Amino acid sequence: MSTNDHRLVRCNEKDEETLLIFKKGINDSYGQLTTWSTEKDCCAWEGVHCDNITGRVTELDLRNHGLTGEINLSILQLEFLSYLDLSQNWFDVISIPATQHNITHPSNLIYLDLSTDSIYASPLKPFLHMNNLDWLSPLSSLKYLNLSGIDLHKETNWLQAVNTLPSLLELRLWGCNLNNFIINPSIQYSNLSSLITLDLAVNNITSQLPNLFFNLTKDLTYLFIYHNNIHGEIPSSLLNLQNLRYLDLYSNQLQGSLPDGISQLPNIQHLDLYGNMLSGSNIPSTLENLSSLNYLSIGGNNFSGEISENTFSKLSNLDYLDLTSSNFVFQFDLDWVPPFQLHELYLGNTNQGPNFPSWIYTQKSLQYLDLSSSGISLVDKNKFSSLIERIPYLYLSNNFMTGDISNLTLKGYNLNLSNNSFTGGLPNISPNALAVVFSYNSFSGSIPHSWKNSKDLDFINLWNNKLSGKVLEHVSDWTQLRFLNLGENEFSGTIPIKMSQNLHVLILRANQFEGPIPTQLFNQSFLFHLDLAHNKLSGSMPECIYNLTQMVIFHGEGTIVASIELFTKGQEYYMEYADSIRKTIDLSANNLSGEVPSELFHLVQVQTLNLSHNNLIGKIPKTIGGMKNLESLDLSNNKLSGEIPQSMALLTFLEVLNLSCNNFHGKIPIGTQLQSFNASSYIGNPDLCGAPLNNCTTKEENPKTATTSPENEDDDSIRESLYLGMGVGFAAGFWGICGSLFLIRKWRHACFRFVDGVGDKLYVTLMVKLNSFRRKVKVS
Repeated sequence: MSTNDHRLVRCNEKDEETLLIFKKGINDSYGQLTTWSTEKDCCAWEGVHCDNITGRVTELDLRNHGLTGEINLSILQLEFLSYLDLSQNWFDVISIPATQHNITHPSNLIYLDLSTDSIYASPLKPFLHMNNLDWLSPLSSLKYLNLSGIDLHKETNWLQAVNTLPSLLELRLWGCNLNNFIINPSIQYSNLSSLITLDLAVNNITSQLPNLFFNLTKDLTYLFIYHNNIHGEIPSSLLNLQNLRYLDLYSNQLQGSLPDGISQLPNIQHLDLYGNMLSGSNIPSTLENLSSLNYLSIGGNNFSGEISENTFSKLSNLDYLDLTSSNFVFQFDLDWVPPFQLHELYLGNTNQGPNFPSWIYTQKSLQYLDLSSSGISLVDKNKFSSLIERIPYLYLSNNFMTGDISNLTLKGYNLNLSNNSFTGGLPNISPNALAVVFSYNSFSGSIPHSWKNSKDLDFINLWNNKLSGKVLEHVSDWTQLRFLNLGENEFSGTIPIKMSQNLHVLILRANQFEGPIPTQLFNQSFLFHLDLAHNKLSGSMPECIYNLTQMVIFHGEGTIVASIELFTKGQEYYMEYADSIRKTIDLSANNLSGEVPSELFHLVQVQTLNLSHNNLIGKIPKTIGGMKNLESLDLSNNKLSGEIPQSMALLTFLEVLNLSCNNFHGKIPIGTQLQSFNASSYIGNPDLCGAPLNNCTTKEENPKTATTSPENEDDDSIRESLYLGMGVGFAAGFWGICGSLFLIRKWRHACFRFVDGVGDKLYVTLMVKLNSFRRKVKVS
């Protein structure tokens, strides 16, 4: 609300009219602008500020008000407006009135922010678009301009447009889909000489950094051009920026070496060159004199050479160091004590081992430590224990560390000790812990009782250890949990009825869990990955409405949770990021019985469904044809019966199908893909026929058999068996298979699978002959 509610001077009528015109285009679904009424003085409206003497509107601040609809830039016609902030809303369009280019009164606008958070843009909620920036030219007093997140890809002369603003000090065009850094040599860019901050990050700039530009901007202090596609070398003119404090060129395609002169930038505090293609072995000497440096990130390049304590001897202000994925040779004296105290240190994917770097033990202020994949196997037990107990964000995965840390209490929020060789019991964790990743170790025993107090846990991964006990007693206390992976252990007990309603991923695979599957588990609206395979679960599957919303409704954007061990399409995959776009249900290798509930086949977004190796009975519902996203379906080794529904022919994305070892009968439906699988997908169903199995019997193919007596049917059966073993089998086989290969394209494709599945074909033939023999014996 305005602070001018009690002033004596009323709001100017012309200003009020302009504000109401602006409001007409706005959708205020959250009721933020309820005070914008003619019944109230406009200086008391939400976000409006007026001059106490004149009553003229001087400021309009509506940032982060949940507004949608139209930004009508007629608002810029407020004659005394000096501050306009409409950022962090969800406007759909920007309207630029023709009169904007013909403003006669001098502009008083100093601050203009129309930015939006473009990382949340999607096809359903696209960027704001703006075709040109010509409307800026009358705003001669503007010092701060932020258009971040607005699509400006059609504005090819953006640099010339902002050059019309002689007072501009700060320009932010983050995420504007700009294409190039084009400078017209015929234009004088003197108006940019006072620019202090320039943010062009997260665009699509594919050009080189122009030498000419850095000769024009003498006062530039903050330069952000990260996450583009800028190529070429770092221009030498960059070294003319003697006031430069922040230089962020992270994630581009810069090549060549780092200019030696960068060590002569006296004020540089923040240097980020991570994720380029820079090379050279002179980096250490280049950095030695940057005594003001507090942030250094040069990993992810092709730098080489030796780094020792001499490199950092003058960097007493260093607070952040990132050398991740670098090829430096680290040569530090064992007794070296750095002149700095780091808050963040990232040395992942570097060659540090086999000894844990002793100088890190001296860093008492560390909040983030990443030493993952750094070849470490040996630690000083006492110093190491003291260090890892106090660091909030600790990443030590993919090393060779050993030892028993069960007596420690790790106070961190995010803890990743995965892929090591730690033994003994699990350590205690802080009540404030958020994420715990201890997978691929040799931890044993049960989960400590202290974990019960960590009520904010969001992520737990204990995959592939030697843990046991009835751990799931704790689950009901972890109400914020989104990811729970306890697979490949020896846990026992039943699955609790009460679990976090925020679960996205639940993996209990390969343990000793028993009892029924709780009905409540199928009411998890966020769940998209459910793996209960290889346990001792029993009873029938719950007959209820399956409210697994993520598996029913398509969401355009997936929710990324974290890494996951995914079993699908007959094999194991490791996914670095679990994405809700891939939806899985795996209940295989248990003792489940009864019929498969039809509600399961209403989960139309599921891509992997595995119910194999159980004792399930009944038929496949026709509604399976609606699961058109299925890529892998395994119902093998059950007691399912009936015909394969014709609707399965509608499943056009199937890559893996296994219906073997059941009691299906009748003819395999002819469809786009069902005949493309080899016989192993159907074997073990004695009364099932049709390609890719043997042809169906004459009884099924010849309508005359419908009128024969039971006695004649038996005689016919004997004759069919005899003929099948002789010339009819040869003729049917030749024309049914070889002829089809010439005439039907999809069968020609299946020929290649035939070559790979010769063993399966032989097995099928043997089964057919054996069944024929059994029928003859039965008749006789």
